[in-house]
Amino acid sequence: MHRTQKALRQAERIGGPDALNCIAEINENALEEAHYQGRKPSEGSGLPGELLLRGVPIVVKDNIDVQGMHTTAGSLALEDNIALSDAPVIKNLRRHGAVILGKANMTEFANFVSPDMPGGYSSRGGMVHHAISKKADVAGSSTGSAVAVSSGIVSMAVGTDTCFSVISCAKFNGICALKPPVGTLSSEGIIPIARTLDSAGPMADTFLDTLRMYRAMRDEDFPDIKRASLDKLRIAVNTTNRDTLDRSENSFIDKTVADLKKYGTIISEVSQPVEEKLYTIMKWEFKPMLEAYLRTSTASRKTLAEIVNFYEDNPKKMMKYGITHLRRALDETPGGLMGEEYLETLRYRKNRIPEVRNEIEDFDAVIMTGPTSVMHFCGLPSVTIMGAEKDKNGVRRGLMMYGADEKRLYAAALAVERLILGGLDT
Repeated sequence: MHRTQKALRQAERIGGPDALNCIAEINENALEEAHYQGRKPSEGSGLPGELLLRGVPIVVKDNIDVQGMHTTAGSLALEDNIALSDAPVIKNLRRHGAVILGKANMTEFANFVSPDMPGGYSSRGGMVHHAISKKADVAGSSTGSAVAVSSGIVSMAVGTDTCFSVISCAKFNGICALKPPVGTLSSEGIIPIARTLDSAGPMADTFLDTLRMYRAMRDEDFPDIKRASLDKLRIAVNTTNRDTLDRSENSFIDKTVADLKKYGTIISEVSQPVEEKLYTIMKWEFKPMLEAYLRTSTASRKTLAEIVNFYEDNPKKMMKYGITHLRRALDETPGGLMGEEYLETLRYRKNRIPEVRNEIEDFDAVIMTGPTSVMHFCGLPSVTIMGAEKDKNGVRRGLMMYGADEKRLYAAALAVERLILGGLDT
């Protein structure tokens, strides 16, 4: 229980609107839950004699249902939505002993309001602030979850990721994260952008803790991943858009690759660019999938049209950065999930997935350099790991990696994490 008490004190001291503004709402039953979890017998944990996350306080992004708490996706349009039950990923965390400390602020509607909206801003919560430097980008959309971990309020948090909202947000805030293959974790009880692309994902201080949390979030058992040997690894570097990185970031990647080679890792290069059609899926799926969630919710607004009207009727509160994405999802998707543009994009995606997998199936992991959305478009697993080196703002440098096989990717991530943390004599 002492971990939850400490986390509650930290949340009150630095998590509120007068400080980092990463906490949207505290679970008033957190201490009672911590007491229960501390006395709960182990069952189905996958570990002999203990639960995976016994007594660990966790913060949950505000687009995921936690029974009795608000689920607003950061929008005042949904401020009356109280979850009637836990989302399955939350049920699983509780089953493994986790204590839900509270909900985290986030970029509004998971950054699907307007391209002009800054990461970390929402009409309900305001702006989330970086825990390490006022000069650093707080990123989005799992912003509050990342800052809650980065600041030390909790050691683990839950985010959601459609296109970088977990793994990139983690990287910008100096923590680790994982987006599993899409469909691995239940999406029930989560306000969506696009179910074809969305996934919940764990965020933590270390990648080992990220994996522990992932195992606890699953409906089915997942084996304990062992760190791979560097001399057995095959890693590709995706060189797409690498020229968009600054000199120091390129230097960090080059040093990591050089060190991997010293330890016998086979390094190759691939080029897998941005998938422009990813946005098409988001635009066409948002309205019908959001409304499917809202139909069974306690929110008074049940349609995207009602939500858009609320924004336009309250411009000072709701239209600070515009609503380009919401408006396009409402106006430019005739036919819904039977629209020809949408169906054509799904056909393209169906053909593209085996092509991408074939290009990287011989590699345990692919290191991302410049921007690419290929892993998100194809539903592949991706991770963020952190090293010991820090950037000019004092934020730890890290790597984002993806792969065709999640077990091989996670084993590689554990090995590369140890290397960039300085755990090997290079």
